[in-house]
Amino acid sequence: MALSTLALVAVAVGRAAVVSNLPPNAKFDYQIGGPYTPAPDVKVVTRDRTASPVPGLFNICYINAFQTQDTEKAFWNDPSRADLILLKKNGKQFEDPDWDGEFFFDTSTDAKRRRIATILNGWIDDCARRGFQGIEPDNLDTYTRSDNLLTKADNLALAQLFVTYAHSLGLAVAQKNTAELGTLGRDVAGFDFAIAEECEEFDECDDYTDVYGARMLEIEYSRAQFDKACTARGGRISVVFKDVDVVKMGEEGYKYSEC
Repeated sequence: MALSTLALVAVAVGRAAVVSNLPPNAKFDYQIGGPYTPAPDVKVVTRDRTASPVPGLFNICYINAFQTQDTEKAFWNDPSRADLILLKKNGKQFEDPDWDGEFFFDTSTDAKRRRIATILNGWIDDCARRGFQGIEPDNLDTYTRSDNLLTKADNLALAQLFVTYAHSLGLAVAQKNTAELGTLGRDVAGFDFAIAEECEEFDECDDYTDVYGARMLEIEYSRAQFDKACTARGGRISVVFKDVDVVKMGEEGYKYSEC
């Protein structure tokens, strides 16, 4: 895959060998629902790729790397890209059963993975250009929800493409959820740290810390599970409690706590 001008410059000046990894056990705020001013003691923030990073913090750029966003229908249905959407056996596009208007990428062939990665790498370029230090690629687990149309190997192969590219720009990349990968996320795809939602509820938090140690961010959407997680791990990793819709501060339903 051809590197962009930004990546070539990064390689030329040696940035590819220096990936700024997540600071361990640093207070975290999860702002993918919209940016707002974080508390003074926050050190790590995740924001959508359309938002700007916070100067002086470790900023993670959220991208939907394995399925579409509901606002991108026209982009992905363009004739030049429509074949990158997974089709069901009946020929209809495979829509995420839990998120209306989001459709799975077809990672089943090397050719399609490379074309998807080219698009994702353009987003990663923009994240790097604007000053983010990390990438959160969501929905790695589409293969587990694809009626066996995708495989673990398919998605890891796509991840390896964009992780390698992000590393060439000096960006760290998170394994988002998918605890069942064990060490494969780190050793095959090359992920540097983990972001896990509701791992306390599903009793899988140790699956992440066993691989990534203190370089893990945990998000719980239940106050009871958050309290349990704080007791179990709050002194070793950043654990936050958020409203399930992850709305921005000041909007109805906003919730945030950190151990």
